[in-house]
Amino acid sequence: MTHMPELTTERLRVRPFRMDDQDAYVRVFADSFGPGEDNDRSDWFEWATRNYDALGKLYQPPYGDRAVVLRESDELIGSVGFVPCLMPFELLHTFRDEPTIPARPFSTPEFGLFYSFGAAFQRQGYATEAVSAMIDFAFGQWRLKRIVATTGFDNDRSIRMMERLGMTVARNDSGEPPWFQVVGVLDNPASDAD
Repeated sequence: MTHMPELTTERLRVRPFRMDDQDAYVRVFADSFGPGEDNDRSDWFEWATRNYDALGKLYQPPYGDRAVVLRESDELIGSVGFVPCLMPFELLHTFRDEPTIPARPFSTPEFGLFYSFGAAFQRQGYATEAVSAMIDFAFGQWRLKRIVATTGFDNDRSIRMMERLGMTVARNDSGEPPWFQVVGVLDNPASDAD
């Protein structure tokens, strides 16, 4: 599971970022950055782009951002990727073997999914198309048992995306820890057949 090939959909390509994508990346996500964060994003972009080879050499999952570009023009419109997700998932009944067992605040690792698209490219189905390709690949080729995604209570767009993808959406209404709010869980349908 150390290689993530380029994925192609009807309108998009999901490919590794290249160093020459940096200016386009900053332009697409300028509305997401706070003032003065461009230098931090530049350092992060370089690290993320070089990370593909480093993870492969260590036989680690290909975590990190992938560029989402339009097939016809190669214009950068967003980013999708996988991350290790270490959170207290057992606080949510979805992650307990028996929902009646009391929640334990132990953190466990999960295979996380993330997505971000420039404001000009939202509400056109691009995110759903790109994220679905990532999920199909991870379930079909890597045979992952499940994928999770996390967001905040106030991120309605991300929650709706989770629902469109068929995820079970669970809320941590206890508010503790405060950064652990909403989780989408998608089980591999093939895991029921095995």
